[in-house]
Amino acid sequence: MRSIAVRTRLPAYLERDWPGLTRIVRIERRRETRTVCSRQIIYAITSIPADILDAAGLLALSRAHWQIENRLFRVRDGTFAEDACRVRTGQAPKALAHLRDAALTLIRKRRLKPKPAREAFAANPKAAIRAIIRA
Repeated sequence: MRSIAVRTRLPAYLERDWPGLTRIVRIERRRETRTVCSRQIIYAITSIPADILDAAGLLALSRAHWQIENRLFRVRDGTFAEDACRVRTGQAPKALAHLRDAALTLIRKRRLKPKPAREAFAANPKAAIRAIIRA
């Protein structure tokens, strides 16, 4: 469950430090499973005016961001240990990200689970090459 509180009256120091700032947002996320209950509170600032995006719209925007995070970045990291990669300079990080995305696309086209499929292709490079050729 998620809830949102939006504040439009801003402290003077925020107005000074962030020109154009219109609102402060507090989002509370609650998650319950059979064994664990968790609560997380995050704060955000935005320059999006209320007449363009109301509180419900801001909450939807926040959810959309996490869908991207969970669908792409978390999957890439869990499948390819992307966060542990030491490549950090030049165009190499971007090139590796594109290669990982391409690999995930091939895996998803075959309706496979990403991590087991990556492990299976790592153990059988010929199958990986066949998957690329038949794509």
